[in-house]
Amino acid sequence: MLNKKCSFLALILPGFLMLMGCANRQAITGGPRDHDPPKLLKATPPNMTRNFKANTIQLDFDEYFKLTNSYTEITMSPAQTKIPEYKTSKKSLIIKLKDTLEKNTTYVINFGKAIADVNESNVMKNFTYVFSTGPHIDSLSMSGRVINTTTGEREKEATVMLFTLKQDSLLFGKKKPTIFTTTDTSGNFSLNNLHDGKYKLYALKEITGGNKIYDNDKELIAFSKNIINLQRDTSNIELKLFKENPEKFKLVEKRFDQDGKLFFSFNKSLDNPSVRITYPPDFDKYKIAEISKTNDTATIYMRNMDFDSLRVTFLDNNKPLDTIAMRKGRKESFIRILTFQYNLSDLKLKPRTPLIATASYPIESFDPALITLKEDSNEVSNFTIVRDTANTRKFTVDYRWKQNANYTLVYNAGAFTDIYAEKNKGTIKHFSLNKPENYSLLTLKVTVPDSGKYYIVQLMDDRNHILRKDVIHKSGPIVYKDYITGKYNISVVYDDNKNGKWDSGNIHLRLQPENIWVDPVVLTLRPNWEQETEVIIPKEPATP
Repeated sequence: MLNKKCSFLALILPGFLMLMGCANRQAITGGPRDHDPPKLLKATPPNMTRNFKANTIQLDFDEYFKLTNSYTEITMSPAQTKIPEYKTSKKSLIIKLKDTLEKNTTYVINFGKAIADVNESNVMKNFTYVFSTGPHIDSLSMSGRVINTTTGEREKEATVMLFTLKQDSLLFGKKKPTIFTTTDTSGNFSLNNLHDGKYKLYALKEITGGNKIYDNDKELIAFSKNIINLQRDTSNIELKLFKENPEKFKLVEKRFDQDGKLFFSFNKSLDNPSVRITYPPDFDKYKIAEISKTNDTATIYMRNMDFDSLRVTFLDNNKPLDTIAMRKGRKESFIRILTFQYNLSDLKLKPRTPLIATASYPIESFDPALITLKEDSNEVSNFTIVRDTANTRKFTVDYRWKQNANYTLVYNAGAFTDIYAEKNKGTIKHFSLNKPENYSLLTLKVTVPDSGKYYIVQLMDDRNHILRKDVIHKSGPIVYKDYITGKYNISVVYDDNKNGKWDSGNIHLRLQPENIWVDPVVLTLRPNWEQETEVIIPKEPATP
């Protein structure tokens, strides 16, 4: 019997020790990550209390929490002269009211994003505590959605703000609202426990953090065009966010780069911008100015660097906007390396297009004899290189490019001389012609809802970069030749003022932005493919 027991132990012991060894090596985990914000277990007095007479409110939660930015995130409506005091005690929040409450009035305490759990910072969003000092609690509601005008997508984490007519001129853009909420992941919002009356409604998408005050040109804003006379529950309100084109011109950035060029960025896109050197006298003739395609930046190269102070005037349609001074040491030295960029994608040139070379600095002169082009290993002579008359940094290299050939463009040392008398070092650029089958032909068969109006049809890539614009006012085809295979989107601007561009809104002038329709259909261009797609532009929606 003893031998049988020993034999049994001998069989099971190695397996037992193996399991123990595996158990010892296994890491101890803390379980799944907590994604839930704190939950309210009890409120004293209870939420939605009528005939409220207390001066202290206690909110008990199911876990420990932290209170963040309590005096900016938490608001009480109607607002009180003496701000309530907020204190935490273990898993409870104690609110001490410091002011006398009005009779027969519904009060709403909105906690914004002030309450979050300790470990994972899960925020308890749009939590409100409501009470009334009378027998009635205001119960009207307002709901809708917030949409980004340019993308057509619903905007999450946008602040929707409600002001009474009396508050609007006093608070908007100056102080945070007392009635607000945050849109959910689908861009929807709901404002509850509202009193009947006349209101103005706004939505705000702040850059980072934020104070719930529209005080930055880079923020997105939306507003209801009409005053909302709230007499019953109101739903399906649509607010369209837009970036306002500021009324006043302002320089956002100004600098002297290490290579001596001047760079300026503006707070808005101008109609017809230009720059002028007003000091030193007679120095304007030495400038070479480049304005970006978006008309919101300017770069200036000076042929003559013999100055210690430069005064630059910015104009739009020849009307002066601002003048600033830039300083440098008269004998200050700058570091410049003359380089070139090309219209290549992965070292491939688009078929039926010339090679465009863009120098890092304006070119004073070039010597074609020092520039060679090789097709495979053979040097060719029947190519041309021409300076762009509109841009002193651009050159066009044209040749009858061949498929399956490898090209080498050689700039020998001294082939180019820039305006600072700097010459290029010897450089070599290898490239080849992309295959035609990698490109497609797209034809849009566009139908407009009203031939008396104008529309801007925009072709965009999968990153929402606008590749081409076409202004139309009647139905017909739009043809896109030689577009690389990939995904594209179509958007349409309702060009109400017929100026050929999208016009933003203006919050102070109560102007809504021009409407943009984004076609929900994603266009997929396949290699060597001819595609026809019908685009039916819907009737322009009414402005909310």
